[in-house]
Amino acid sequence: MKISELIIAANAKVLREPEEDFDVKISTDTRTIQKGDFYLPLKGASFDGEKFIQQALDKGAAGAFCTKNTLAGEKQVLLQVNNTLKAYLELANYRRNKLNFTVAAVTGSSGKTTTKELIASVLSEKFKTFKTPLNHNNEIGLCQTIFEAPDDTQVLVLEMGMRGLGEIEVLSKYAEPDITIISNVGTAHIGRLGSKENIAKAKCEIVKYQRGKIFIAHDDELIKKTVNFNGEKIFYSLNDVKILDMSAHYSKFEYQNNIYELSIGGNYNIENALAAINTGLKLGMKTEEIRTGLKKYTPIEKRWEEIKTGGYTIINDSYNANPESMKAFIDTVLELYDRPVLILGDMGELGENEINYHKELGIYIDSRKDIQQNTTVISIGKLSENITENIKNCTSEHFETIEEAVNFIKKNIPKGSKLFLKASRSMKFERIIEGLDQ
Repeated sequence: MKISELIIAANAKVLREPEEDFDVKISTDTRTIQKGDFYLPLKGASFDGEKFIQQALDKGAAGAFCTKNTLAGEKQVLLQVNNTLKAYLELANYRRNKLNFTVAAVTGSSGKTTTKELIASVLSEKFKTFKTPLNHNNEIGLCQTIFEAPDDTQVLVLEMGMRGLGEIEVLSKYAEPDITIISNVGTAHIGRLGSKENIAKAKCEIVKYQRGKIFIAHDDELIKKTVNFNGEKIFYSLNDVKILDMSAHYSKFEYQNNIYELSIGGNYNIENALAAINTGLKLGMKTEEIRTGLKKYTPIEKRWEEIKTGGYTIINDSYNANPESMKAFIDTVLELYDRPVLILGDMGELGENEINYHKELGIYIDSRKDIQQNTTVISIGKLSENITENIKNCTSEHFETIEEAVNFIKKNIPKGSKLFLKASRSMKFERIIEGLDQ
């Protein structure tokens, strides 16, 4: 963006005029800032980027945003705004509208990152597509994604996350989506929001500033009841699908008289794929293009990631966990594998009923008709003891620490076994892999 565009987009007060108007790249990090970049300092609970403005200028920044008129310097451009995060969002929105790419926005209690990845894989078959990296789905991640998108991007696939009411509304305001997708409404963050109704309300904020006329969502009565949208609504579910074949790393299914394949198993992955199929269809893609895009999809790190170490095969799905994603994970494992070793950790942010959610998961596992005597369930953490305490129909063990669990596995679980890891990221289950590798 040119300096003149920064001033207009952020409604900035010019403290030091530029000698000429020239293109700059926005940088929010003095550790990686390059000569000629324009520094935008962000603030958080434990950091204040404005303290590093002089450092940015010393490193060759062409200028900087600030909130106070108290800066030294001789040559660099200085622009004053009331709030640097808001300025960042306004700059991102300016670029979004300047390049005018189609924006597909995705949210959901679980599965939103996988759904985003599937949609991007499909759309890449027809369009120059850019997507939110990993799960960088907050305000800063939104801005970074928009600025990192190449100028020739045709479709931008944005993941939108939230921890409370009003957050997705902000993302929608500055992204102005053309098409919106909600993968589901579950109990993730219920500790903060208090009820599934409030979670649905927060997720449905995604349509608040939508300028396109297509809304796609999991067929959920709560979503239907909550969403306030006047355009076309498309709802999908596993009930619309005929599963033709499924194994650990393969799915084949029929949907709307067309056959599709995935290089992953699990009913929930098929359901996420339905969102991608409908998105592709609404953007004018041919069935064959969509079919090819789905087949090319590969899971990202910590999403059904297969690792061989210490004589074991590990399926690592410890990217995140809530009651719905845990049940979907367990369903897939028990349906597709013999003699599985399930290693489950605490689920976070479930509020005052967190113990009951863990108990219910244990009861759910124990009630499965396909639970096997040769299935082993290992729980790790404080809350997850409530899972294994409620399992009677197969072997179960509980450990307070990862180290204790790793020692037990090495001594008691035969080499060649398949271990399935699922927990909230705060449990740091990658340490299990590291421990077994030693």
